Amino acid sequence: MERSRISLLTICGLEELEGHGNSRVTHVLSILDPDWPDPEAFGSYDRKHHRMTLRFHDIIEARPGQVMPEPEHVRQILAFADDLEQDAKERDEGHLLIHCHMGISRSTAAMAMLLAQAYENESATAIIDRLTQIRPQAWPNLRMIGFADEMLGRGGTLSEAVSRLHGRQIAAKPRLAQVMTDLGRAREVEQALKLAA
Repeated sequence: MERSRISLLTICGLEELEGHGNSRVTHVLSILDPDWPDPEAFGSYDRKHHRMTLRFHDIIEARPGQVMPEPEHVRQILAFADDLEQDAKERDEGHLLIHCHMGISRSTAAMAMLLAQAYENESATAIIDRLTQIRPQAWPNLRMIGFADEMLGRGGTLSEAVSRLHGRQIAAKPRLAQVMTDLGRAREVEQALKLAA
């Protein structure tokens, strides 16, 4: 990242965590469902790492019994960058790993906002291009991105760039539109299709 010596960026899901045990991870942002246990994979990592864990569901609309992403979660993610900056001063290099359950939505939204914060002079489109280089299957949670867009003063451009990404993902895999709609993410699909029209 531009503001620190964090030179390696990784996004993954729970099933991929074990495979990163030897990749010299220095910082981890874990985003888990509220009732999910801590992943055991971190016990086998080859070096001590700084880790922050947030717990909320991957939703964009209220659902009974589920915890929505809220502005405070996004504030905590953005503040995590300060921890990265401070800690990186004591290291020659850093490796940030962000994970959620699948490595597709919450984790990619978190990485997008950290990139947008670090590269504040880059366009939202360039930020999302960076994101897809890290995780090609990214489908960032639009609710999380909306909060970050406002907090970072991006004027809606980050949300629009993410919706355009959603549109590209649907164009590449049309079945995603129905899958995401069935998951309660119809608003993301509708916004993506509207921008693609």
